[in-house]
Amino acid sequence: MEEELERRAALVTATIEKLLPVMHPRGLYEASRHLVDSGGKRLRPSMLLLAAEAAGGEALALAPAAVSIELVHNFTLIHDDIMDNADVRRGRPAVHKIWGQSGAILAGDTLYSKAFQVLGMTAASPERILGAMNMLSRTCTAICEGQWLDMEFESKDRVTENEYMEMIEKKTGVLYGASAGMGGLLAGASPEVVRALDEFGRLTGMGFQLQDDVIDLLTPEEVSGKRQGGDLIEGKKTLIMIHAFANDVVVPVFSKKDASAEEIFRSISILEGSGSIEYARSRAEEMVVQGKRALDVLPPSPAKETLLELADYMIRRRY
Repeated sequence: MEEELERRAALVTATIEKLLPVMHPRGLYEASRHLVDSGGKRLRPSMLLLAAEAAGGEALALAPAAVSIELVHNFTLIHDDIMDNADVRRGRPAVHKIWGQSGAILAGDTLYSKAFQVLGMTAASPERILGAMNMLSRTCTAICEGQWLDMEFESKDRVTENEYMEMIEKKTGVLYGASAGMGGLLAGASPEVVRALDEFGRLTGMGFQLQDDVIDLLTPEEVSGKRQGGDLIEGKKTLIMIHAFANDVVVPVFSKKDASAEEIFRSISILEGSGSIEYARSRAEEMVVQGKRALDVLPPSPAKETLLELADYMIRRRY
């Protein structure tokens, strides 16, 4: 599976070089490319290409559509880092730490607008491209809704599990859903198959986010590129913390920004012992099982098998 993903990631990277060159004004495009070039896994665009192949399409023809997904993803990361005042992303300084907040906002906006321009370059019929653009625009709106909900959580003492699942569906799940759904749509799949692919992507994307919450606590910074326990000290109300609060678990460093590494590790141990981390893991597995079931509408193929393996990978990865 890793070889299959690397091959598609290489296609996406080569297409980015062609369709998003660094040009005048150079600083804007260097800022826009900073995260795009930082070695992300390209999971979302690879999912689009695999979904297209599983629906009978050709990956090479749909590479611009895959790039559009990657650009939207990186646009959200740049703006997220501004809102969180994050220092590091993927082991590199966040865009706003190099180019300032105004420069980072413009870089994110450039990626957002370029995503739709690049999508229009896809070798597909105008009807299919229009359908994909409608899907991607609805997805971008949902992502903003999810980010707003996440911001609202900061002012709440408690968040319910249902509220959290709605937030991650909109903030993370829908872009994976669009990736798979757009792949099927652009390949000419039936509406039933497009809906099934969208459901597959959306549910496995939610599993991906739940696993991300686990990774934040358990994976060292030298592996993940982010400070271990960052969600904990920032007071993020993840499913892990929601479970802990519901079970009266006391986490000493929750929302304590000046916590020492020793204090953070002690709190992580408390969350492990309480079963809260394992609960998030189990919910991630449930999401992936449901998502994989949606692919029953597709006939057997190597691309379908790789999609199923990708779903499992999304909740087994360590970074």
